[in-house]
Amino acid sequence: MIIRLCYGRRVQTSLKLIACVLTAIFYFGFLFRESMNAFEQNKDKAEAAAVAAGLIQSPSKGEIKNVPSLYKRLQKDSAVEKTNQQQLSSASSTGNSGSSASSLWPHSSTLNPVYEYSEEIHSATENDLKQRRQHLQQTCEKYNLYSFYPPMPKEFFISPGHNLVWCNVFKAASSTWMYYFNILGGYDARYLQKIETPPIELARQRFPRPYLQDLLDSLPSSLSFLFARDPFERIVSGYRNKLEGGKNTYYKWLANRIIKRFRQYPGTAGKPKGPTFNEFVLYLIEQHGDQKVFNEHWAPIYNFCTPCSINFTIIGKVETFNRDSEYIIRQAGLESLLLGKLPKNALRRIGNLSKGGKTLTSLEKYFSEIKRSTLDQLIDIYKLDFELFDYDYTKYYGYVIPDDMETEMADTAVFTPGTH
Repeated sequence: MIIRLCYGRRVQTSLKLIACVLTAIFYFGFLFRESMNAFEQNKDKAEAAAVAAGLIQSPSKGEIKNVPSLYKRLQKDSAVEKTNQQQLSSASSTGNSGSSASSLWPHSSTLNPVYEYSEEIHSATENDLKQRRQHLQQTCEKYNLYSFYPPMPKEFFISPGHNLVWCNVFKAASSTWMYYFNILGGYDARYLQKIETPPIELARQRFPRPYLQDLLDSLPSSLSFLFARDPFERIVSGYRNKLEGGKNTYYKWLANRIIKRFRQYPGTAGKPKGPTFNEFVLYLIEQHGDQKVFNEHWAPIYNFCTPCSINFTIIGKVETFNRDSEYIIRQAGLESLLLGKLPKNALRRIGNLSKGGKTLTSLEKYFSEIKRSTLDQLIDIYKLDFELFDYDYTKYYGYVIPDDMETEMADTAVFTPGTH
C-alpha cells in the first residue's frame, strides 16, 4: 500500500513537472513567433516603401560577380531617386499632406516626453536634408563618380532588427552614435559608462563588419545615414587626439616616424615631442602622393563611406548634430530606446562641437603653421569632401603663411576623377 502511494505521488510530480516544461516551451515559442512576425511585417513595410520610393534594389548573385553592372544599377537608382524627388515635390505643391522623408520609413509616434516635438523644426530639417542629398548627387554626377569609388562596407554598422545602416565617419561626433548602437546592441547604459573596453570593440561584438553583399541586401529596407564635418576640422581633431597628445602605442610610433621623416633636426631642444601640425600635413601629402591608404581618423569621406556609390537616406552634419540625430531616431521609431539616453558629459561635448567656437580658434592656430603652397596640396586631397558636403575651403587661405613667390590666390585646379 505504501509502495503504491509513493509511486502514485512520483507519477503526479512527474506529470506536473512535464506540464510545466511544456507550458514554458509553448509560451516562449509563442513569444518568439510573435516577435518574428512583427519583425517580418516591419521589414515588408520598409521594403515596400523603399520600392515605391525607387531606392536601390537588392542585387542578384550575378550582379555581385559582375562589378560593372553593379555600378550601372547604382547610377540608374540615382536617376530614379532624382525623379522620385521631383514627384514628391510636385505632390507637396498641390497640397498633399505628409513629408517626403517620413513617408519612406515606418516609424512609431513622434511624441516623446523628453523632447518637445515641433512640426516647424521637423519640416525645416526635412528640407535641409533633401537639399543635402540633392547637392551630393549633383556633385557625384558632375564628376561621374559612381564607378570611381566602389562601396567599402567594412566601416558600416548594420542593425537589421532596427532597419538602420550607419557609416562611421571618425572625428565627426561618431562616439555618440557608437554609444547609440551599443544601446541597440543590448548593452546597459550603466555598464557602458563603467567598462573600460573601447566602445567600438563592444559594438563590433554585436554588429560585426559586414560584407558587401550584407550591405547591399540591407540598404533597400533600412534608413541609411552618415555624419559629415568640415574636412579640415576633422583632420585637426584627429591630429590633436591621436598625435599631439596621444598615448596609444601605435600613434606614438606613427608620431616618431613623422618626426624622423619631416623634422630637419629631430633632436633639437625646445621642439615638441610630437609632430607639429605642419609636419603632419606634409605626411598626409606624401601618403596621398604615394597612393597609401589613409588612417580612418583622417581618411576622406568620399573613398571611406563612398557616398556616390551608396544612396544614403540621410546626410547629417556635425553643425546640426542634435537636430539631425533626433530626426533619424524618430524616423526609425527608436524614441523610447535612444532619446534622452545620452550621458550629460556627451551632451556637453556635442554642444561644444556644434557651436565650433574653440574649433575655429584651433584652426587659425594650426593652419598658421603651414604655407599657402602646402595648403593648395592639402586642398587637393580633400577638395571632393568640401564639394560633396558643401563646405568652404577658401577661408583657410586667410590663416596660412603667404608664399614668397605668390601674392594672389591661385585658381584651384578642376578635380579630375581617379587622381584622388
